[in-house]
Amino acid sequence: MYTDRPLLKNNAKTIIKTAKPSMLTAAVIYVLVFILLTTLSQSVMGVNISYDDAMSYVNYYLNGDYQAVIRMSEEMTPPTSAYLLNLVISAVLYIFGAGFLIFIFNTVKNAGAVYGNLLDGFGLAGKLILLALVQGVFVFLWSLLFVIPGIIAAYRYRMAKFILLDNPDMGVMDCIRASKQMMKGHKWECFVLELSFIGWELLAGLPYIGYAVMIWTAPYINTTMVLYYMALAGKPVIVAPAAQPPYSM
Repeated sequence: MYTDRPLLKNNAKTIIKTAKPSMLTAAVIYVLVFILLTTLSQSVMGVNISYDDAMSYVNYYLNGDYQAVIRMSEEMTPPTSAYLLNLVISAVLYIFGAGFLIFIFNTVKNAGAVYGNLLDGFGLAGKLILLALVQGVFVFLWSLLFVIPGIIAAYRYRMAKFILLDNPDMGVMDCIRASKQMMKGHKWECFVLELSFIGWELLAGLPYIGYAVMIWTAPYINTTMVLYYMALAGKPVIVAPAAQPPYSM
């Protein structure tokens, strides 16, 4: 089965424009939470290093005073509690992102999406975290062989989170196995689809202006990926007809 990439992206744009409640409003909420949590993470992990401290560090190293180098390195390293708190912040952001996907799923399936869906990921927090850990372990183990097997493994399990959010009663390993089956013959296709968003992702990565770009890219990319999952799963999606552009960014 071949999925029509331009059509998927065009359908995503149509859904975003016609969604009730507004998907762009949900994206604004998501981006604001993203900014808040990432700023908090940077604050937790940040260590203020003055110019004089940096020069002292270099001088100690050049003069062979390695005990002073070790001492300053310890002073510049965030405490263990900071790493633990940052891990919690990252988990909350990951779960909130899953809630944004649930909102998109409900919009695409016309299942009564509400802004409260943004918090629905917390009801699946345990499974979501366990799924992320299992995927991470599998991809890491494959990466030990070489980089390419690791990338292939990442795409083998790419649909696992979508499967879980669409079927919350499924077990983590069942989602992994279902994704493995679903992605047979589609790994390269999925890679190309995600690569086609590289321009938007580069813009979203720019300082300050990137946050404004994310208000569009967050729903655009995620809606396209939800539609891609629905196509692979053989689930029908009814989209109001819209003119299809000759190309799609």
